[in-house]
Amino acid sequence: MKLSFERQLIADYGRKLVHAGLTTGSGGNLSLFNADENLIAIGPSGIDYADVSAQDVVLVDRSGVVVDGRWKPSSELSFHLALYDQRPDVRAVVHTHSVYATTMACLHREIPAVHYLVAFAGKKVPVAPYATFGTAELAESVRTHISDNNALLLANHGLVAVGRDLPQAFNVAEEIELVARIYYQACSIGEPVLVADEEMDRVVEKFRTYGQQDCSKG
Repeated sequence: MKLSFERQLIADYGRKLVHAGLTTGSGGNLSLFNADENLIAIGPSGIDYADVSAQDVVLVDRSGVVVDGRWKPSSELSFHLALYDQRPDVRAVVHTHSVYATTMACLHREIPAVHYLVAFAGKKVPVAPYATFGTAELAESVRTHISDNNALLLANHGLVAVGRDLPQAFNVAEEIELVARIYYQACSIGEPVLVADEEMDRVVEKFRTYGQQDCSKG
């Protein structure tokens, strides 16, 4: 099976989305770009994550043409393609309907630096204006507003997170859901005190090398 590794990852991380409470049923979507093959593995449209196997994952080329797979690709394929075109550093996209991030998206309220962990996305998580799901208008809204951020709220819709691989994109989605919940709860009892902009500059820089590094090199 072509790109069997990538297809299995999509199936596995689809189930992780549900288990982590980042979506329900078949909501949201995931994709993974293999630069060597110039192909994108993306989940099928409208199939519950619990029922998706590696064989169900669809392969498309950079223009969105299906090259392997028996199902229709995700209805949000167009904004996945737009993200890969806009950001050459991106190799994975995770789209969720996580409750707290989506609550902020329904308020058309960006997530500011209420907690330093927002640095998983950048100095804040901006909001892209509403457009109907699965449309070229939504793809263009995502393309226009992602900038150099690793997460973006989609107004009245949900969250999209990107990364150099699927684990990183998933981690961004998970951490930003936590920050969204903290922001929601802080706003419920008072006025949140934000992390200073210059401190966020330092944190964002530190996050560039956050996590385990291969100490055997260099």
